[in-house]
Amino acid sequence: MQTSRILLRPWRESDAETLYQYASDPEVGPRAGWPPHQSVEESLEIIRTIFHSETMWAVEWKETGEAIGCVGYLPAAASNLEIADDQCEVGYWIARPYWGKGICTEAMRLVVEHCFRVKGFTLLWGTYFPDNPASGRVMEKCGFRDTGRETVCPKLEVGADRPVRVMRLERIAE
Repeated sequence: MQTSRILLRPWRESDAETLYQYASDPEVGPRAGWPPHQSVEESLEIIRTIFHSETMWAVEWKETGEAIGCVGYLPAAASNLEIADDQCEVGYWIARPYWGKGICTEAMRLVVEHCFRVKGFTLLWGTYFPDNPASGRVMEKCGFRDTGRETVCPKLEVGADRPVRVMRLERIAE
């Protein structure tokens, strides 16, 4: 999956140093519910365990070949929300030097299309912390609508006790 600027691809162990460079930024992880990375070794372990999945992709900046973020989806069994089996929860983060450039929106649009057309999900869910409205705007640009609900996501490593806004996107019949 790709656009003219980005490529969504599996994570590689060779991405560990770049992942650490961006994921150690204290402004990045907590906005998405995880703590800043403490070492290259920790980043490598995350690539091997959490990111080594057919539902998570590195967002590669084509111009440099660097992994500058992560995008993907969680099936119902792994979701932070109680959802049906024909639904999933999407998530993403982008390195701070790439904020405000529309990259996250581009990546999410690719994931939305994959989730509906390839995986056959009927409904996509997303959440964001209210103090990170940019994340909510990414979802809005991709067609998600605010449900008016807030909840907590106890599976998050950071912010499990903080409310998140719940967004949804329903597949449109073709």
